[in-house]
Amino acid sequence: MKIAILNGPNLNLLGKREPSIYGYQSFDQFFLLLKEQFPQVSFTYFQSNHEGELIDSLHKYGFEYDGIILNAGAYTHTSIAIADAISAIESPVIEVHISNVHSRESFRSHSYIAAVCKGSISGFGLNSYTLALQSFLY
Repeated sequence: MKIAILNGPNLNLLGKREPSIYGYQSFDQFFLLLKEQFPQVSFTYFQSNHEGELIDSLHKYGFEYDGIILNAGAYTHTSIAIADAISAIESPVIEVHISNVHSRESFRSHSYIAAVCKGSISGFGLNSYTLALQSFLY
């Protein structure tokens, strides 16, 4: 099984950025654990602070991979272009968020991408990614 994990803006700062919300673990540390826990999965990981690069990655992996786990960060709440890119590809996409977006600022409760994703998972810390992956496996 081939799974792409795509992270959007500011997620390169995990472990440093607002640890009370996002925790103290970097995504690189978590990704190593994820690969160890699921050796049967071939992972690709990409992070960008640029909307167009995320769209390009959706196009790149969206016709070849069994699934995409996408944390679009703040683009979740602003990007119709990312929603259109998800609609255009064949691979199912699961939207993930580390924090519970519904318990934060009101603008975070609206997702432009949720309606075109297979599902949405939020509020379980980095385990949101694990839950998304498990949904592809089981």
